[in-house]
Amino acid sequence: MTDSADGGWRRSGWPYALAAVAIVAATLVFQLDVRFDARPAGGADDVAALRERDDLNVLFVLIDTLRADRLSAYGYERPTSPQLDALAADGVRFARNMSQSSWTKCSMASLWTGLYPVRTGVTRSPQAVSDRARMPAEILRDAGYRTYAIWRNGWVAPSFGFSQGFDVYHSPRASPIPASVRREKPTLGMAGTDQDIVNSAIEFLRTHPEERWFLYLHLMDVHQYVYDEETALFGTRYSDIYDNSIRWVDRVLGSLFQVLDARGLRERTLIVVAADHGEAFGEHGREGHARDVYGEVTNTPLILSFPFRLEPGVVVETATENVDLWPTLLDLLGLPPLEVTDGESHLAELMAAVRGTPAPEEEGVRFAHIDQTWGRNAQPASPMVAVSEGAYRLVYRADGRDPELYHQESDPYEQREIGADQPDVRRRLLARVEDYLERSPPWDSGGDVELEPQQLEELRALGYVVE
Repeated sequence: MTDSADGGWRRSGWPYALAAVAIVAATLVFQLDVRFDARPAGGADDVAALRERDDLNVLFVLIDTLRADRLSAYGYERPTSPQLDALAADGVRFARNMSQSSWTKCSMASLWTGLYPVRTGVTRSPQAVSDRARMPAEILRDAGYRTYAIWRNGWVAPSFGFSQGFDVYHSPRASPIPASVRREKPTLGMAGTDQDIVNSAIEFLRTHPEERWFLYLHLMDVHQYVYDEETALFGTRYSDIYDNSIRWVDRVLGSLFQVLDARGLRERTLIVVAADHGEAFGEHGREGHARDVYGEVTNTPLILSFPFRLEPGVVVETATENVDLWPTLLDLLGLPPLEVTDGESHLAELMAAVRGTPAPEEEGVRFAHIDQTWGRNAQPASPMVAVSEGAYRLVYRADGRDPELYHQESDPYEQREIGADQPDVRRRLLARVEDYLERSPPWDSGGDVELEPQQLEELRALGYVVE
């Protein structure tokens, strides 16, 4: 992506009125709960044949700040996510997926490169992804896809290296906040809503009807706790409002899925839904994210919806992580792998789930990482690392506090520290962390990016402390 590509898209004078008409029509259809899903039924042979198709599009939806256990598809008792649930119901849900950080830039650097944070070189606020990293969008572009991104989070701005491989990397023009949203949320940290992203995506679909495309949407309204009167279903506490915002974003996405259906694009589109991190509600004495790596901020959803319906949908129970996402997708699509990666393809486990056969039993070691001084650049690095292996998870801090050991199967919310009862496990996992922190990036650093005053203002509006 170049500045001229982005600027050209902005200057092209797209007919936003048509996009608005399309979104209103799609929303009306959604409100009537009418579905035009013409996809045929499929099975394992159809999944395996995706790599042979030359008409397949990829829609990658990243929902910022979405924790897995707040989705109905992941067992939540509230109906927060009917549209996402529908994707999982006749697709594939990865039951135990973990992000690599609770801070967006660090997490997304790992997701796109397939490398753990200590290897991306992106753990502090000024750092950028190296231009030597070969990103998935570059692989898809070289395979003939038109690559487009529509984003609203400043931590994934092109200056941080995230635009590599995209023909267009676009931040949409903010429209006025809908009155129904403004009444529920009088003050918003950012201009516009995720409806702006979906409007732009619908217009993209209208103007590129025949091209083979990869479309990345990075949504922010769950992060910003945005909702309206119709999605104010679950109460007014902090945690309730978070659930309301998931229902809002789910509805906004529903209008996009309806347009895909109406344009006959669902039958040739792979939809991928993921998240960069979750959100805390006091489980370990904190609210929000970007401070630690406990499960509430690192357990994230991963859902695939194919150009056909799996009846019934399947669940991959094998533990996965966001560094595995693109190794798995590239393998699924029959495209070249990432050149260097810590993640691995889980296509074999996916295919086993679809076929109903036993999956490989071996599970590897997984890491999540945050530098607890990432936004205070005058202070030395202070990494906090979680390592998961089998049923156990160890949380390590470089500040001198004792490591914490948890048994994930019996204590999924990490409330009972058991290090004294399992000294051998604690010692083994601590050695894993020490080995992890000794690793280094496979390429030169992407360098530091000096944040402009406007960038700092936008990031602080999101609630981040950056010095």
